[in-house]
Amino acid sequence: MLNFLARRIVQIVPTLFFVSVLIFSLQQLLPGDPALVMAGEERDPAVIEQIRHQYRLDQPIPVQYAYWIGGVLRGDFGESLRNKMPVRELIAQKLPVTLQLGSMAIIIAFLIGIPAGIVAAVKKGTAWDYGANLFALWGISTPNFWLGIMLIFLFSIELGWLPASGYVSLTENWRMSLAATIMPAFVLGNAISAVLMRHTRSAMLQVLESDYVRTARAKGLSERSVILKHAMRNALTPIITLGALELGTLLSGAVLTEQIFSIPGFGKLIVDAVFNRDYAVVQGVVLVTATVYITLNLIADVAYILVNPRLRG
Repeated sequence: MLNFLARRIVQIVPTLFFVSVLIFSLQQLLPGDPALVMAGEERDPAVIEQIRHQYRLDQPIPVQYAYWIGGVLRGDFGESLRNKMPVRELIAQKLPVTLQLGSMAIIIAFLIGIPAGIVAAVKKGTAWDYGANLFALWGISTPNFWLGIMLIFLFSIELGWLPASGYVSLTENWRMSLAATIMPAFVLGNAISAVLMRHTRSAMLQVLESDYVRTARAKGLSERSVILKHAMRNALTPIITLGALELGTLLSGAVLTEQIFSIPGFGKLIVDAVFNRDYAVVQGVVLVTATVYITLNLIADVAYILVNPRLRG
């Protein structure tokens, strides 16, 4: 296991380097001059030149990248051009919010998608199967913004059960925090639960038709034992990887949902940064998101090996 982990970590290094180069290069293609944004309405040429020199915007792009990546390796992502705060502090404030939202969304998706997929496979061809497939089709085709608006209208405006927007930290008041994030978490988890349901159903159907399941049934084991002890373990192995990858995509998919529910997470931070040409914040947020995504892939691979040790080689 240690050798496997070492190999995977070594493979991550060039991947992160390529991602950092790609992020920095694409950033340079965006229209607009951050020095003009910082200078405000006065547009004094001397001030603009001073800003360019201060933030090394007058240097060649490879030199700018070298300074940036050197700072990142020391834990310094630069300073926000708009907030005048270290990007590291902004990320530290916003990342836990989005991680909480994403974690709740993936829990909701697993609680709905996997049981629905198992029931659909076991009850193939019945009303349960058709109902689960209909739910999956609805979940995949429903836009997040529409679902978010409908939930706000029903649970906030009509019933008054949940707040329509805002965020409360878990450490400040966990009840209010859950009340504020349950609707956006459901919006994010809805489509993922549909994807998990379809994959779980397909995997379970394949496993239930395998020889060892038929052998287990021939030995006289109960259907409950065959499904829970023999079929589920093998069927759910690829679902672990899928779930981890979906958690990574939640970080990027939260952009629109956080805007709808006015949640001050990564999504709102990066949207504000893009509109303000705050390059340092955009680069920092995207790089951290990519790092979290790659780390989740590593965790998924380790979990995959733990569930099925035969894949270690």
